[in-house]
Amino acid sequence: MVGMTIIKINAITVAADSGSELAKRFAARAGAIDDQDGFEGFELLQPTDERATWLVITRWRDEASFKAWVSSPAFSHGHRSAAERAGEQAPPPVGVHSELWSYEIAGGSAGSAAAATTGEVTSGSAAGTTS
Repeated sequence: MVGMTIIKINAITVAADSGSELAKRFAARAGAIDDQDGFEGFELLQPTDERATWLVITRWRDEASFKAWVSSPAFSHGHRSAAERAGEQAPPPVGVHSELWSYEIAGGSAGSAAAATTGEVTSGSAAGTTS
């Protein structure tokens, strides 16, 4: 569907002791993608169980916006380490495997916390229902 938000998830598997380094590297370039045309948001998800796979979630206006970013100099620059940008040798990668997944939103809910910040009524009170 044209014009619908798409979600790109980079599932990065890291060695058991490398997660904090992955988070540090993402923090070092926080906001670098914010001004890309069609970019809608980013989240880095850390596993809270025994998994070693972190999820890098980006939201885009459409597939064309994502592809334009991947083809841009900003993508290449953002995926180089600070050491590389300074002309030094790249540090070893922290990821041992990664996969790119692509999704579109098929349904969902904003939740009561989001509704509270937007002033929407929840729990059916406006519709005359009771708990």
